Amino acid sequence: MNQASIASLISRRTLLKNWSAGAIGLMLIGGKLPSILAADESRLLVHSKAPMNAEPPLPDLVRSWITPVESFFIRSHGNTPEINADSFRLTVEGLVETPQALSLAELGRFEQHAVTATLTCAGNRRSEHSRLKPVKGVQWREGAIGNAKWRGARLSDLLKKAGVRESAKHVWFEGLDSVEDGGKTFAFGGSIPLEKALLDRDVAPGALLATMMNDKPLTADHGFPVRTVVPGYIGARSVKWLSKIVVSDRPSPNHFVADVYKLVDEGTLLEVAENAPIYRMPLNSAICSPMAGAALKPGRIEVAGYALPSGVPGVSIRKVEVSADQGRSWAEAKLTSMASEFCWQLWTAEIAVNSTTKELIVRAIDSRGDVQPETVRWNAKGYLFNAWHHVPVN
Repeated sequence: MNQASIASLISRRTLLKNWSAGAIGLMLIGGKLPSILAADESRLLVHSKAPMNAEPPLPDLVRSWITPVESFFIRSHGNTPEINADSFRLTVEGLVETPQALSLAELGRFEQHAVTATLTCAGNRRSEHSRLKPVKGVQWREGAIGNAKWRGARLSDLLKKAGVRESAKHVWFEGLDSVEDGGKTFAFGGSIPLEKALLDRDVAPGALLATMMNDKPLTADHGFPVRTVVPGYIGARSVKWLSKIVVSDRPSPNHFVADVYKLVDEGTLLEVAENAPIYRMPLNSAICSPMAGAALKPGRIEVAGYALPSGVPGVSIRKVEVSADQGRSWAEAKLTSMASEFCWQLWTAEIAVNSTTKELIVRAIDSRGDVQPETVRWNAKGYLFNAWHHVPVN
């Protein structure tokens, strides 16, 4: 019986069961990607369906240090492509000695590495920026973030096989999705400095070509069959549905590197051209329980949330503090998960509230002593909002 016949006999339910058990792994499925791998919208707060953008309810987000796939935020700029795994090829070109065109099977022959890393959208908490002054874009709350175990080949190993030329300085990524903007259609793209791509350390590779997420093959919404994962960098640099890698002497000219994912005040052409792309994620924290508007009884309550270190190698969260009196006094939270660079930490705190309590506030301090800022400057795209997180309560 040929492969196509076998695939047609396996029900979608059985396929997922086998994948979960690791029995199939990166099986080359004939035909299109099974639609059952799309998001369960009933578990997410959906901001838009085309493109798909959704985040989990905050209490679900912090139930475990590893974020289940069904509770992981989805960020898409265009369509979710249907990809034939048999014919899929990942190309490596540009300033290399030997261009590559790798099938999934060939990609799987590289040594496989695992890393636990947090991905967060640069627009996480954008809705709070919009309270200062309206900002366009997906009005993310605090849930455009998740921590997962990723597995795949290191980007550096592919670059070594291709042979990087001396003039190379940047690595571009291009996906198979199709984005429409300003009357033009193009693929989503990203790029990172070559130094980051080659910065492999024991705790994390510089960048990973992930085919697995939480020990299962990537779902359609999260980039099947392969995506980049760049620990410490904003999610926009971890390109989904990856199809092309280009080694270059300059950053990618793709719209999502050259024109957006930059900090700008007015967004004029000159300002955009003069400002550098955003790479590292900032120090941040948020309260996930109780939620905004919760009715609290006077006394001691439990507060829970996450704290995220900046994307600087070697930096982790050292302390989280919570206040119920508008920042006049602070109670130290208990960190309930391991400390690791490029990963969030979950925390809980017991704090006293009374009839005068109007809000809860959280701030984080990292291992270098940097403190999460009380306020941040507004920017025209609503990126990197990381001021103290305020949760109004009754």
